[in-house]
Amino acid sequence: MNKNNYQTDVALMSVTTTEFRAVTHFHEWKAKTFTGDDQIYDVAEFERDGVKRSLVHAKIGEMGMTAAAATATKLIFLFRPRYLIMVGIAAGVVKEELEDQRYGDVIVPDVIWNYSAGKFVSPELADIRYGNMGFLPRSTAEQIPEEILPYLKKAAASDQNPCHVYIGPMACGSTVVANRELLEKQIYTQYQHTAGLDMESYAIVYAANHANDPRPTPIIVKSVCDFADSEKSDDYQRFAAYSSCEFAKFLYEQILPMD
Repeated sequence: MNKNNYQTDVALMSVTTTEFRAVTHFHEWKAKTFTGDDQIYDVAEFERDGVKRSLVHAKIGEMGMTAAAATATKLIFLFRPRYLIMVGIAAGVVKEELEDQRYGDVIVPDVIWNYSAGKFVSPELADIRYGNMGFLPRSTAEQIPEEILPYLKKAAASDQNPCHVYIGPMACGSTVVANRELLEKQIYTQYQHTAGLDMESYAIVYAANHANDPRPTPIIVKSVCDFADSEKSDDYQRFAAYSSCEFAKFLYEQILPMD
């Protein structure tokens, strides 16, 4: 990887208005546009060890992996960031090993997998069944670059870290999950240690991992705003969006290597 041609230190991405408002809370931003591109990019600076560092943010126009991939690709091409960090909200899970997962807890995945990839068939042809319909999963996964994981773990364990952080798999799909049966049959049977679900992270990491050099390091920082069951609500979205941005800011201002 040619690391000498990075033009921006950190690029942030969000998708919902609540996430966007949380991002804008932490820095003084100036809008930047390009001819022929209707995307608005917000640029700012932060200081690290006495050095001014560059920051850009782009809000994805709609939820889902298609819009996320398109926006990430443009952001990478135009700004050549060293790090591409998506912040925002995600659905948490309720499992024994994550029994203390609470609203606002941060999920930083080491692997993101696409749970919605597969084929619907007759129920007798599949192990995953929903009434008179079966599902054959064909999930794909993208890894966070291995060399960055020690820094994520260091940040999670730091006594200066303001958040409770989980590092583990995240599931990504094209629809909102509000059904416990889908969790049990389609999520846990493939990646039983999945710690959260969202709708964009797979596309962000895929775009970064398959970009031309200089390739950015992708990092997903999502906070639990609800749980993937019938009790989903919007009550904790603002809190979760804020805690996500708080941890991302801690990462790039204090932990991630810049040179």
